[in-house]
Amino acid sequence: MTEPVIKVAGLGKRYRIGAPGPASLRDAIAGAVRAPLRSLQAENGGGKNTIWALRDVSFDVAAGEVVGVIGRNGAGKSTLLKILSRITKPTEGSVTLKGRVGSLLEVGTGFHSELTGRENVFLNGAVLGMTRREIERKFDEIVAFAETEAFLDTPVKHYSSGMIVRLAFAVAAHLEPEIMIIDEVLAVGDFAFQKKCLGKMNEVAKHGRTVLFVSHDISAVNALCQRVILLHEGSILKSGPTEEVTRYYLDSANKLYSPINWVPVNNASGGEIQLNGVAVEQGDEETGVVSCREPFSLKLDYEVKRAIRGSRFFLILRNSKGELVFTTSDYDIPTPEAITRQTGRFISKIEVPGGLLKSGSYLGTIGVDVANDRVVFAADDVLQFDVFEPKDDTQAERHSRVGVIAPLLEWETTRAGN
Repeated sequence: MTEPVIKVAGLGKRYRIGAPGPASLRDAIAGAVRAPLRSLQAENGGGKNTIWALRDVSFDVAAGEVVGVIGRNGAGKSTLLKILSRITKPTEGSVTLKGRVGSLLEVGTGFHSELTGRENVFLNGAVLGMTRREIERKFDEIVAFAETEAFLDTPVKHYSSGMIVRLAFAVAAHLEPEIMIIDEVLAVGDFAFQKKCLGKMNEVAKHGRTVLFVSHDISAVNALCQRVILLHEGSILKSGPTEEVTRYYLDSANKLYSPINWVPVNNASGGEIQLNGVAVEQGDEETGVVSCREPFSLKLDYEVKRAIRGSRFFLILRNSKGELVFTTSDYDIPTPEAITRQTGRFISKIEVPGGLLKSGSYLGTIGVDVANDRVVFAADDVLQFDVFEPKDDTQAERHSRVGVIAPLLEWETTRAGN
């Protein structure tokens, strides 16, 4: 079995909260005198003014593996990458890296605002460990990739954040490191450049180099990574195959991070009809997150307490921006059960085709009206789910289209005159 190129064992990082640095020589001397006492306190738990950004984190990464690191803000992702990039020292544990490391952690890291783009290519390349001859050999390729030829002799203080990211990524990518560490900075770039960067990272990985990629863009993580590590409150919550971990993360995000106190659905009653529950199903399981490529269904469980002829169930679906996506009712393709609306308990399923919705969050209002006039009841936003893009190819581009939906429609083209 080959040795891993990244080996992290029992890694922990503790920060002191609200501890300003010494303001004078006297403060510095006093701090040095108190240092043994602080060390003793740290060994006994660190006191009340400390926080563990990482605790007991262990994992290995093999050569040529592309690993994603995901989690909410404050989960410890950036701290982990700073330790791996040798910017920050760990409080406990160890990190072993085999090979040259190229890091892209923050916009402008290693850049000097007063120097030109050309000068910063040499400066940033030197910071990342490239020799001058190596930079000169790759200079034209770096500039072409960054698409900043027209601004090479302009100080980078006049660059936009996107231009700086372009140049910084181009330098880091052409360093040809054995280990490439990328933080969320690619989100600053435009869609076309993000696609270009993902392609470059795929190329880097195919040449046997290792990539560690942190992002909140789950579609990008699914497209690029073979394996994913989910961090939660400084510890590894789950690690494994990409789609398994990202689905778990999306499906459990509300439970982990943003608990919602729901009004029980069974209170949604208009007297004649009572809504007992709603669910989203894809495949054979109920879920809160669905793949945009596969069909799924919205399931309603309700009870008709008094027969109401001419009544209809309707669904109003909106996206997270509040934009109306579509409406539908059980009169779209009427059934005898919908038309007569007899008493009893019923389950209705609304089939949604794959390749219709864009990635994002959706909210559904369920209601019943009579003859498009009297609303029996309406339960606002009782249905909530997320849609994600599982891979990155030509279909992924549709999420940037104008419009609230992006249907995959079949085109039939034949040569005229045949």
